[in-house]
Amino acid sequence: MKQDTQAPSGRSLKRDLALSLGALGVVFGDIGTSPLYAMGQSALAAGGERPAAFAVYGALSLIFWALVIVVTIKYVVFIMRADNNGEGGVMALAALAHRAPVSRAAKTAIGVAALMGLALFYGDGMLTPAISVLSALEGIGVNNKGFATFVVPLTLGALGVVFGDIGTSPLYAMGQSALAAGGERPAAFAVYGALSLIFWALVVVVTIKYVVFIMRADNNGEGGVMALAALAHRAPVSRAAKTAIGVAALMGLALFYGDGMLTPAISVLSALEGIGVSNKGFATFVVPLTLIILVGLFLLQSRGTEKIGKVFGPVMVVWFLVLSILGIQAILKAPQILSAVNPVYGAMLFVREPWTAFVALGSVVLAVTGCEALYADMGHFGARAIRWAWLYFAFPALVLNYFGQGAVLLSHPEAASFLFYAMVPGWLHYPMVVLATIATIIASQAVISGVFSITRQAVQLGQLPRMEIRHTSAAERGQIYVPKSNAMLAVGVVLIVLIFKSSAALGTAYGIAVTGVMVISTALVAVVAIHRWNWSRPAVYALFGVLGLIDLAFLASNSLKIAEGGWLPLVVAGATFVVMDTWRMGRRAHLEAMRDNALALDLFLDRADKFSQRIAGTAVFLSPRLDAVPNALLHSLKHYKVLHERVVLCVVSVADRPFVAKAKRVTLDKLGKGFFAVRISYGFFETPDIPEALALARAQGLALEQDSTTYFLGRETLVPGEKPSMKSWRVSLYMWLA
Repeated sequence: MKQDTQAPSGRSLKRDLALSLGALGVVFGDIGTSPLYAMGQSALAAGGERPAAFAVYGALSLIFWALVIVVTIKYVVFIMRADNNGEGGVMALAALAHRAPVSRAAKTAIGVAALMGLALFYGDGMLTPAISVLSALEGIGVNNKGFATFVVPLTLGALGVVFGDIGTSPLYAMGQSALAAGGERPAAFAVYGALSLIFWALVVVVTIKYVVFIMRADNNGEGGVMALAALAHRAPVSRAAKTAIGVAALMGLALFYGDGMLTPAISVLSALEGIGVSNKGFATFVVPLTLIILVGLFLLQSRGTEKIGKVFGPVMVVWFLVLSILGIQAILKAPQILSAVNPVYGAMLFVREPWTAFVALGSVVLAVTGCEALYADMGHFGARAIRWAWLYFAFPALVLNYFGQGAVLLSHPEAASFLFYAMVPGWLHYPMVVLATIATIIASQAVISGVFSITRQAVQLGQLPRMEIRHTSAAERGQIYVPKSNAMLAVGVVLIVLIFKSSAALGTAYGIAVTGVMVISTALVAVVAIHRWNWSRPAVYALFGVLGLIDLAFLASNSLKIAEGGWLPLVVAGATFVVMDTWRMGRRAHLEAMRDNALALDLFLDRADKFSQRIAGTAVFLSPRLDAVPNALLHSLKHYKVLHERVVLCVVSVADRPFVAKAKRVTLDKLGKGFFAVRISYGFFETPDIPEALALARAQGLALEQDSTTYFLGRETLVPGEKPSMKSWRVSLYMWLA
């Protein structure tokens, strides 16, 4: 055989490098993560819980020679020579063996062996994802053994809740980015450029900014823009800076509400649009089916999501695995797409088509929507669980799928408008529509639950008026239902679907709310880094300055879509901000008016002996402050002409932290003459329970018998003042809210 001594061409070398990179990501994923468990379990098997040196040497030697003989010699040297027209695997090998001139019995045996090998491969396919992710997440129990028992539910829960939004972005993000960068039939440079921008957005914005840095800013384990603002507010900054932080928190909360209406609409629409890809006649059913699913989802909220929530994680595991498989099979057909990892392609898009590239950023950001959920749900699953689930499961699956979509576009640029479903084989099309719809329902539920949670936080912190909050689970405190928020979301989502009618049209409205929250989070975490992490100012300005510029670029690009639909989340956010700001201002003016007209408590206590008779029992009066007599007490005294033997004046406050330890829940002051002042503190993630809190006062000398305790609440009727401190429309709005 003649030897080819020529050096490989540049094009051939580039292709080989691309294939090698693909092999690292696809071929060696399983064996590459085996160090997470292989050596540990081998040492335990050879030497027990505390293996001696000989057991360690023996186990390690066996592993080494297994890699040499089984992997290197057997597979790499010999078995990989048996390629069936370039293809490998047990089925390809069996087909080769079946062609051999052997007996019929031998051929039958070969066929049976092939089926057994295929069946065993399916079994391995189920076990590998489980043991890989489990072994990674078991790291959360190394430093804290108490965390180890939560590995499985944390993994599945994080995949089902945290990554629901960002996990369904492949339904529309790459397609709309390619259309924005290259038109209806994007050229190769536009595909490479858009894909490169998406990849580096996932790396820089999600992985570096959120997973590495922002998730460090936990408020007693909790995350989200409200928790981050509370951390920043404690920094030793000027009063003007604290006011700015408070306003930023309100703006972030308002934008979150705007995003909460858009996510369910665009997610379910984009999934169901798949029914019209292969049969245009079905396209007319997309909007009605979307409305039916979303309305049904909102109607089910009052029943709680505890039962269906248990299947969220497993379904999303299947979803991410399918994303990976679809991406891999597409990449194998056009492996050169892997070179889009190079950020030069994204930069060249700006050099070649600067305005087009800038506009395309408004679509690229669709790939990172839901990144705030990684931070907001940190309290439910823990930072480490979310980090590991992102780095070792969600992120690789998303990258593989996006690159697979890019590979499809190289050969079928006309598929940009229905790109996700263009990857799916014909026989799998409708099952994929069903799976995508279920995944988007899960993403929608995650957003709805997030709105309920953030509403409760805002109510506890006094940023929204008190409203009914129902607990739908006796075991999980996070399972809540807020009827007013649910009704508001339902009406908003239905109107959005009816107005925009397609995910492509809705994409023009989506993104501006997300990028607004991203900018606010970057600014707040910079304050935290300086004043709480004690980072040097130059380092903070350099790092978060760059990240802030990226966020601002996304925000500026999305601002171009305001006239086309971006006004919608801004209107929702603006209305929410006005409501919260009016409530905050009105509540402050209201309390000041009450203080000016209140009777001083000291003066009242001085005259307490002169009041009419005292009766047995305890009276608990809830009051906004302890230096004045509650109006309910004055009216009770005026009406009944008596005082209880013990009078408890109770103030309930919500701290700027998620939870308050029970040891610090209650503070008791004995005022004399049978009067007690009790201060009860709760975190903004907690639901106040006054009788339960007062029971803790027993250790401080106040023992209450619930059967002989009466609780008094005051109710005020608001009327406009002669010289109100707010404009008349704000006064009317506050009175309606109160």
